[in-house]
Amino acid sequence: MSNPAPKKAPIRRHRTLFLSDLHLGAIGARADLVLRFLEHNRADTYMLVGDILDAGVPFSLARPTACDAVIEHLRRRHSEGARLIYLIGNHDPAPSLVPSGRRLPVEACDEVVHVAADGRRYLVVHGHHQDRAFIRSHLLTRIGTYLESLARLICAAVVPSEDCRAPVWGGKIDRAFAAVNTALHFGRGHERRLVDLARQRGIDGVICGHYHMAGLHDRHGLLYANCGDWVTSMTCLSEDYNGRLHLVDGRALSAVGSGLRTEAQVAHA
Repeated sequence: MSNPAPKKAPIRRHRTLFLSDLHLGAIGARADLVLRFLEHNRADTYMLVGDILDAGVPFSLARPTACDAVIEHLRRRHSEGARLIYLIGNHDPAPSLVPSGRRLPVEACDEVVHVAADGRRYLVVHGHHQDRAFIRSHLLTRIGTYLESLARLICAAVVPSEDCRAPVWGGKIDRAFAAVNTALHFGRGHERRLVDLARQRGIDGVICGHYHMAGLHDRHGLLYANCGDWVTSMTCLSEDYNGRLHLVDGRALSAVGSGLRTEAQVAHA
């Protein structure tokens, strides 16, 4: 008796997917997980909320085949009629300068106002312009990129390849960088600053990336939504066809037989 064919994960459909901080090209990029997620989740609109590429590190250091496959997938979805909106981040400040083979077929912009299916309007920005002045330094961004890359390269050199992604080793590095990131943004004042920016525009909330700290709440009076990242948290934001926003676990939405595992949700009355 032949073995049954392996069960395939269903294709889930979203009105909009908000993806930020893929850092394609960086040592820590998980382009393999990004691609798996995209293959099982399709959207009418892909909102790329900055730092999709990492201009500080060449693709040759970070599994270029997987990185290129993500770019090719997004190009294919665009050719099939999906919208791509590309926002500029601090690690990819000039996407137009990327070699043509790795360039997405859309012009990058600094911000956009997204109109959800329920009519609510959200300011979408990467978020780095709301950093404190010393954190906004381009030099600091580059130094941080190289330090993280060096740490991950050392890990790969001293730890057997099959163990380097294991929870103990990979988790230690991820936790260390997460702790530094949390310290840099102690108090999360950026959340209030970004919400205030949306309030000044007279719109309903803000959607951002950059901080590698996923979030979805309205504690400051308007909705604040952060996509998270695809280096450690593997999260993104999804808008359903009713206009509701969900902060979702990218790994869960790629798994066979898993349901929509929403980590946090703000339901609009």
